[in-house]
Amino acid sequence: MQEKDKKDSRILNPPISPRARRIPLNTQSPSVLTVDRLTVIPNLANPQNLADDIQSCVDLVAGRHINLTSLQFLANAIDGIDIAFIIINLIVILVILILTSAAVRIVDRMLMSYIPRVAGKVEVKLDETMQLMIRRLVSASIYIVGLMLVILQIPQLHSLATAMLAGAGIAGLAIGFAAKDSLANFTSGIFIAIFQPFRVGDSVDFKGDYGQIEDLTLRHTVIRTWDNRRIIVPNGIMSTEPIINWSIREPEITWTVNFDLQKASDIDRAREVILERAMSHPMVLKDRKIYVLLVDAKQSDLRLRLDMVVPGRNVAEAIGCEIREAVMKEFEVEGIHPAS
Repeated sequence: MQEKDKKDSRILNPPISPRARRIPLNTQSPSVLTVDRLTVIPNLANPQNLADDIQSCVDLVAGRHINLTSLQFLANAIDGIDIAFIIINLIVILVILILTSAAVRIVDRMLMSYIPRVAGKVEVKLDETMQLMIRRLVSASIYIVGLMLVILQIPQLHSLATAMLAGAGIAGLAIGFAAKDSLANFTSGIFIAIFQPFRVGDSVDFKGDYGQIEDLTLRHTVIRTWDNRRIIVPNGIMSTEPIINWSIREPEITWTVNFDLQKASDIDRAREVILERAMSHPMVLKDRKIYVLLVDAKQSDLRLRLDMVVPGRNVAEAIGCEIREAVMKEFEVEGIHPAS
């Protein structure tokens, strides 16, 4: 009978955790309650003590012990973290990133002004393309140094960096295979800057589009077309695709204009008209030979081709269109009919 009464007593009055017994109840005096609350405040700085206090409060409210395993696990995890060390490292990393970005801008501006001066003093020819590539390489080197300093501020990456250095050969092969296109673009950019098949500002024809080389980076080349489009071409493609460079030597080029006529037309008179219109155009170079040749003759029509020398590729197409318009007007007056 006594054992049954004890069992009923345990059910009605469940045991409370030791820390729950230390929590002041409302029945205590105000002075005791104030002192106990003041002793709880420092526990907020200790995750383990804070977790114990929360556990005691939950036990007190529930009237029995409730096992908060996840809370204890979280407290143990937080207790092992040095918050001050992490904050200091984050501040140092942020400062490194800011200084790296500022150093890149400052050094780039210095190189823009000093490279031409140094090249002039040592009598070395460095065009805009080579100067641009030197600046890009120096900027990339500064960014790499900044990245290494950031890695040194993260202790968890020290062992990773050591392992990467130990397996640099295998890692190099793996990275080279995975990033072969990017490495090919980088290498091609270096070769383009050294051997200069084209330079910044050159007029080129690339896959049927005419434009000027506007920019050359370590990865790609930017071509600005005549209608103000930008074609972004990886350097690997620029080094393998055939490109017509109109500016690699002298800027003057030979430009052709075709005229399709009916076969019954007077060829001699048509040739005279074309020569007159070409000679009268102010942009055609008169000190160079101008030709009008019969290049094709079919059953119903024939083709005359005008070969003339103009100052550059950038004005050649406009000159050709103006001469064609003037010739067609003269043909109409002379009764020379174009091919249908």
